[in-house]
Amino acid sequence: MINVIYTVISVLTEITEIKDMIITPLMEKYILHWGEMGTRWGVNRTVSQIHALLYLSSEPLHAEDISSLLSVARSNVSTSLKELQSWNLVEVSHVMGDRRDHFRVKGDTWEMLLTIIEERKRREIDPTLTMLRQCELEMDDDKETPNSVKEKIRNMNQFISTLASWYEQVSSLPKSTLITLMNMGAKVAKLIPGRSKKRRE
Repeated sequence: MINVIYTVISVLTEITEIKDMIITPLMEKYILHWGEMGTRWGVNRTVSQIHALLYLSSEPLHAEDISSLLSVARSNVSTSLKELQSWNLVEVSHVMGDRRDHFRVKGDTWEMLLTIIEERKRREIDPTLTMLRQCELEMDDDKETPNSVKEKIRNMNQFISTLASWYEQVSSLPKSTLITLMNMGAKVAKLIPGRSKKRRE
């Protein structure tokens, strides 16, 4: 009998909501747009909408809340949350008196941006660099490919390598320094010695 009572109490505790959340028209506009933009970035619409919802939420949300608020199937929510976790964009949070996993976004807006850039670099730029470097290694023994084509591959490798190196250096800067650099805009070019007044040489 005691075990039954504890079980009932446990279930009721888990069902209890921390805080009712209402999606206002403004929030809905933001979430829908984020989902639309996600599809253009190659990200699933539901994944993007869930990320937007968690970003706007003042409290961590569990999967049932997300499913109800966005009218999305529970299984779809679970899959989307795993995808967001693989991108390091959300983390699990636990709430007192509730055994369910709750989720919230990781870090502030700047950290979120840097995380997205880092993950895209790892998934897209790094494999491309590996391929380009392998192509360069094979060039000496390749007598069939025209030299003009080899030169284009070398140029692409150099460009992406420079871009990756620049990112590694910039991403290690403190957030305050990054904000200052972005606020400076084109003014930062004035700090470069010997800079020509012309936009491009």
